[in-house]
Amino acid sequence: MRTIIGKEYIWEMSHRLTFHKGPCKNIHGHSYKMRIEIEGETNENMMVLDYYDIDKIIAPIINKLDHAFICSNDDDLMINFLDTNGFKYLVIDGFTTAENLVTYITNIIKPQFEAHKNIDVLKIRVYETLDAYAERKIELR
Repeated sequence: MRTIIGKEYIWEMSHRLTFHKGPCKNIHGHSYKMRIEIEGETNENMMVLDYYDIDKIIAPIINKLDHAFICSNDDDLMINFLDTNGFKYLVIDGFTTAENLVTYITNIIKPQFEAHKNIDVLKIRVYETLDAYAERKIELR
């Protein structure tokens, strides 16, 4: 039976947008929320995928991001400051926009969901604020 299931995750994280002409060029934080939806055929247990198994895939990523500073790989000023002072941070390729963050997460988790042959659509939505998000939907088959 074809079904869509979903799960949400929430974490706190800070960043800055070095290119920004407004206040987002400054260090600031957000309460991020991610909604993941997977679509496919139910298995012999009448599940698309056990929520526990989704958590095993997503929890390590959330643990890296929660209460961290996410930093563009070219932001040497912040990388040096964070490293020198022992702060938790994660460096990603490109700017720390919601669009790039949803791509970063998708690239990490896609192979793990592809391993489940009954799943053929993965949709990830990352909210940077209550009303602003970026989303990626990919076909796995």
